[in-house]
Order: sequence, then C-alpha cells, then structure tokens
Amino acid sequence: MRNPSLSRKTRSLVPRADLHVHTCYSPDSLTALEALARRCRQSGLDCIAVTDHNTIQGALRLKETAPFTVITGEEIRTTGGDIIGLFLRERVPPGLTPLEAVRAVKDQGGLVSIPHPFDRVRSSVITAAALDEVLPHADMIETFNARNTNPRHDELAAALAARAGLPGIAVSDAHTAGEVGRTSMELPPHDGTPQGFLAALRAGRPQCKRSSPLVHMASAYAKARKRLFWSVPC
Repeated sequence: MRNPSLSRKTRSLVPRADLHVHTCYSPDSLTALEALARRCRQSGLDCIAVTDHNTIQGALRLKETAPFTVITGEEIRTTGGDIIGLFLRERVPPGLTPLEAVRAVKDQGGLVSIPHPFDRVRSSVITAAALDEVLPHADMIETFNARNTNPRHDELAAALAARAGLPGIAVSDAHTAGEVGRTSMELPPHDGTPQGFLAALRAGRPQCKRSSPLVHMASAYAKARKRLFWSVPC
C-alpha cells in the first residue's frame, strides 16, 4: 500500500529534497503553489516538504498536481515553540504542549523535526526546556537553516544532533520562490516510507547556501499585506 503522505506522481527515488518550505498558506509567505512548483522544477528538486504554519492545506493542494514528491508537513506552534511534523495525514492543532504535538505526529506514523533550535532571533523558536523534553522523541534536527542569520546557531544545532545521534538536515525554510532549491539534501534511493526516508537522511549529503537577511523583509511584508487585506489569492 502506498504511503498517503507522498504525491501520486512520484513515490520512489528522491535524489534532492528540501524538508522545510512555506507557501501562501503560511501567514508570512506569498508564494503561490504554481510558482513554487515551477521553481522546484527549475532548480531540480525531486522532493519538498511543505511545512506551512499550523496547516497542511497547501501541501494537500500541491500534491494533487506536482510532478515531484510532496511530503505533507506542518510547522506546529506549541506552547514551547515550533516543531515540525512530516508525513502527516491530519493537521496537528496549534497550542498543544510540545509533547502533545510530538505524540500527535507520531500517532500518524510521522516524523518529528526540530527547526532552527538555537536561532533566538525568531520569537517562535523552541524553548530550551521544550527542546530537552522533545529531544528523545525527535527524528532529525535542522543543522543548516538557510534563513539563520548567525552561522553559530547552525553550529550549535550540528553539535546537538551529533550528541543526540540524530541526522542533521539542511533546509531552505523558503518563504519566497527565489529561496527554493538553494539549500537541500542529496539522498540515496529509498522506499518512500517515513522510516525509509529517515534512513536515507542518515546517509544524505547537505547542499548549503545561506539566504540573504533581506528575505526576512519579504516575510514581514507578507504578514503586513495579509493583515491589511485579510486574504491574498493563493
């Protein structure tokens, strides 16, 4: 039986993957699904995880038409900061405790990723207490987030992943189409299941290129525009 979290179009080999991408379904992004799909094709990505804030609608819509693998993900705002769920079948509601959110992801057979754990510039970053609590249940840690403005934060994340014996991943955290494809993971062949994907990540190779700090201005603009106009075509 095929994994329901994968696109109908592609379910096998995933040479290049980006596991943290946002669309216009996030409050801080204006990236239309068509523009995202076009950019993925142009940049040679074979797989993306759409990880919009507190919703999986964008991921579900994109996988209906995408000619590449789409993993249903979600950046979940917990009471202790953000965590990411991958290979989801259902939305995980915001406002849960970190452990409740982790359980909600695991109950679906999903994987838990810790996004940008040491970037204190972001108000939603996971707290130190929550990180200690969920680390034993995590499956991966972002050890290079292209939107981190301080490389030291990535170094701390890499050291944490090594101590915890978890795979470190490189992600774009793209909120604009231009960020997509600049940072990714090169992966060996795998069976497309969450556990197969996780095994491939352990053997994966990161491709890292840091984004300009100006990309954060694009996110601020997206938030302001959506507050002003209430909704933006997606």
